[in-house]
Amino acid sequence: MKLFLLLVKIQKLGCEKCVKKQKELSLMARIDKNKDNVKVFDCTINFVLLSTIVIMEEEKVILVNELDEPIGLMPKLEAHQKAILHRAFSVFVLNDQNEIMLQQRASHKYHSPLLWTNTCCSHQREGETNIGAGTRRLYEEMGFTTDIKELFHFIYKAPFDNGLTEHELDHVMLGYYNGQPEINPEEVESWKWMKIEDIKNDMILQPEQYTVWFKIIFDQFYHFLEDHTLQA
Repeated sequence: MKLFLLLVKIQKLGCEKCVKKQKELSLMARIDKNKDNVKVFDCTINFVLLSTIVIMEEEKVILVNELDEPIGLMPKLEAHQKAILHRAFSVFVLNDQNEIMLQQRASHKYHSPLLWTNTCCSHQREGETNIGAGTRRLYEEMGFTTDIKELFHFIYKAPFDNGLTEHELDHVMLGYYNGQPEINPEEVESWKWMKIEDIKNDMILQPEQYTVWFKIIFDQFYHFLEDHTLQA
């Protein structure tokens, strides 16, 4: 199916999820009405464009064992309801002042709304590499791309007040960026740069302002972030 026809179908459906995808497509392509197709104007985001082909399918997470070996797929909400171990990732972006770019989660998120957390986080899709997933989601949520690398992974389990539970094998990744993000309001309420020491102190004073996973991850690699410097 040509992407032009896909875009037309999205416009006719008009549901919230499809409108969101329509906006994503509009950011990445323009319609050439004479040729009845879509031309991608920036090859650096081709991977994001391809990720929008499946519109209505419910998002699924990759179930894994403690060795990070895939054992199946499950709808994301169901995995959080049943506290099933699944693969995830968390991206931290620093600037040349060694400040972390934090995001405030959007108000309509089904868990942890309006809490502050790391630059972005989500779940890998089937067949997707950790770096590919982190790069994709960084663009989807924060509107930019940068080189990222994986630091480590760990398993954590954390219940939420709404009855859901995060039980994830989380791949932690790090990148650098000195510009201003173009946040996606469907995902992100706000953002800010914050010094590492200030985050540590504020978590003690206001722990309720931060997501559960951010507090766990931050504690684990605090000293690494302290000593890490921007590589030219």
